[in-house]
Amino acid sequence: MASISSTPLLNSTSLSPLRFPNFSSPSPFAGSCRFSHRNLGPSLSPAVNRSGGAIMAAASMQGVVTEAMSLIQTASPTWKSAVANNVLIFVLGSPLLVTGLSASGIAAAFLLGTLTWRAYGSAGFLLVAAYFVLGTAATKVKMSEKEAQGVAEKKKGRRGPRSVIGSSAAGCVCAILSIYQVGGSAFSQLFRLGFVSSFCTKVSDTVSSEIGKAFGKTTYLATSFKIVPRGTEGAMSVEGTLAGLLASFFLASVGCFLGQMRYRNHKPDCTLVITPPEAAVCVLASQIANLGESIIGASFQDKEGFKWLNNDVVNVINISLGSIVAILMQQFILQNWVK
Repeated sequence: MASISSTPLLNSTSLSPLRFPNFSSPSPFAGSCRFSHRNLGPSLSPAVNRSGGAIMAAASMQGVVTEAMSLIQTASPTWKSAVANNVLIFVLGSPLLVTGLSASGIAAAFLLGTLTWRAYGSAGFLLVAAYFVLGTAATKVKMSEKEAQGVAEKKKGRRGPRSVIGSSAAGCVCAILSIYQVGGSAFSQLFRLGFVSSFCTKVSDTVSSEIGKAFGKTTYLATSFKIVPRGTEGAMSVEGTLAGLLASFFLASVGCFLGQMRYRNHKPDCTLVITPPEAAVCVLASQIANLGESIIGASFQDKEGFKWLNNDVVNVINISLGSIVAILMQQFILQNWVK
């Protein structure tokens, strides 16, 4: 960021580069224009008093804005900067948020965003934001046709807190373990990998399901390859599977790019760094996890004795499996084969 200086715009003896005043200190103008009833005297009109009060209020607001911007631009993620960033982004992004989340879902997403920023900085937050945009867009595809067939998500695809928690549980666990440095530096990269892989798994699951319901020509069970109607639990389609694979690849690439970019720029908040081989591991782990979820859905979901196994529980199992598989692959494949 360019340095901020209180040097005047033009020097009387030489021309210097254009610099802006330092707004972190009180403005000379604001300081010289502060009025009070004690020094104004009775001769000044109420209009002048009001203008003086407005200038004082503007000076106070300037201090609030300066403090907020310093929190947002802080080098190292803190709880204060995480809350400040999320408040600003959620206010600006509210038109998009309301299309994919209910009011209580937005509250849950705010907690997720704050936790993510505190653990992984702006790179982690942008990864989760990319997941939300992709998932919401896929859910809205051919919504009217899916509603007519009875396979669309409820409430026009606006998800509630249980869906948010079920979709992010594994990522939240990885974030908390990273924040409190459980296991030290030896485990930090594993938690980062598990975080990215959990959201790659979930975006692949959401996109494959929604695109399969919208465009799938032939839908079959993962266990028996029996042809079943669209929207059947545990069903798969070629169109949906390919779309989910591409979505997972895209999100893993985003995670890799954001981390590597901030690392090269020497940003201290770059705590979400995954390598290209690890990004490939995330994609592969997501497909293994989604296949496992389809098998679980086809074999147990909506069956007698498994009424507790609803979509939210299956989501937690799915993303947890994606995180665990990625971590195991990193330990037993990348460490031994990739130097």
